[in-house]
Amino acid sequence: MSIMHSNSFDIRQLEAFAAVMSAGSVTGAARLLGRSQPAVTRLIQDLEADIGYPLLHRSGPRITPTSRGVLFHAVVERHLASLAHIRERANAIGLDEPSTLTIAATPSLAAGVLPQAIAAVAPDLLPRHLHVQALAAENVVQAVLARSADFGIASLPLEHPGLDVHWVADAPCVVALGASDPLAGQDVVRLADLAERRIITLANPYRLRHRVDEALERAGVTPQRIIDVNASMTALTMVRAGLGVAIVEPATVCGVPLEGIVMRVLDHTIPFLFGAISPAARPLTPTVAAVIEAALAVALAMPGCRLHDSSRAEALADTVYGRTSLPEGVQS
Repeated sequence: MSIMHSNSFDIRQLEAFAAVMSAGSVTGAARLLGRSQPAVTRLIQDLEADIGYPLLHRSGPRITPTSRGVLFHAVVERHLASLAHIRERANAIGLDEPSTLTIAATPSLAAGVLPQAIAAVAPDLLPRHLHVQALAAENVVQAVLARSADFGIASLPLEHPGLDVHWVADAPCVVALGASDPLAGQDVVRLADLAERRIITLANPYRLRHRVDEALERAGVTPQRIIDVNASMTALTMVRAGLGVAIVEPATVCGVPLEGIVMRVLDHTIPFLFGAISPAARPLTPTVAAVIEAALAVALAMPGCRLHDSSRAEALADTVYGRTSLPEGVQS
C-alpha cells in the first residue's frame, strides 16, 4: 500500500476530520463547519486517499474511528492547535501586543497555583489569548519539549537535556477530611489513625503515589480500602461525598477550597516535589518570566513549602523513585 500520496495536507481535510471526531458523525461535523454533508464526506475521503489508509469505520450512518484514525487524530489536534496559535501570534505581532502564551501544568497546579499567579502579573504583560492546558505530568514535559507550551509546571522528575528548570519546590502533603470527621478536630493527624479508613489518593505510581505508599508502610498502615484517582480535585469531591479521607498535595486544597472539606497536617512528611520548566536555551519573554516568578510566590505561600536549588532537580527526583537517600533539607 502506498502511504502519503502528496507532500502536504489540505487544511480543510484536517478540519473536516477533526470535526467528525468531535461531533461523532458526518452530519454533526457538517453543522460545525457550516458545510454540506457531501462536502465533508468528500474531504474525509480525499484525506484517506492522501494518507493511504482508512481513518473511519462506516456502518450506514454510524461511523467510528479506526485504530490508526485515533492515533492520527491526536496528531491533527496538535497541528490545528499550532496553526491557531500561529494565527494568534501573527495578530499580536501586528498589534504590537504580547504574544499568546501557552502554559502546561498538572491539574492540581493548573487549578491551585496558576490562577493566582496569572492574576498577580501586570495586565499589560498578559496577551489577549492565554492557553492553559491541564495535563498529566509526563505530558507537561512533552509539551514543553515539543515547544507547544511556552513553559510548564509539573511534579518531579523533570530532568531532561531539552529543559531549563527555573525553580523546584516541595510542599508536604496533607490529609483532606470532611468537616464533621472526628479527625477534623485534631491539628495533626497520624497516619496510624487512617488504618481503618478508606484512603483516596493519586494513582500514578511513578510520582506522588510512590511517596504516599512508602509513608503508609513506614507507619505500619496497610489500607484495606483505597480509591485512586488521577486528579486531586476528584479526590476532594469524593471526600465531600463521604467516601473516605484523601492524602493529596496541598496545591488544590489551598487554591480551590471546597465547602465541607478541611485540611490537616500529617505526622509524616510526604514531600510533593514540583517545579517550573521551559524549553532549553530559549530566552524567556517578559510575560513568561513574570508568570514563572508569580507562580513561585504562590507556591511558597502554601504551608510548609520550601524552595530548592533547581540545579539539583535530578537528585531531588531520586526521592520520588526511592533510588537514593533523601537530599539534605527534604524529610521523609
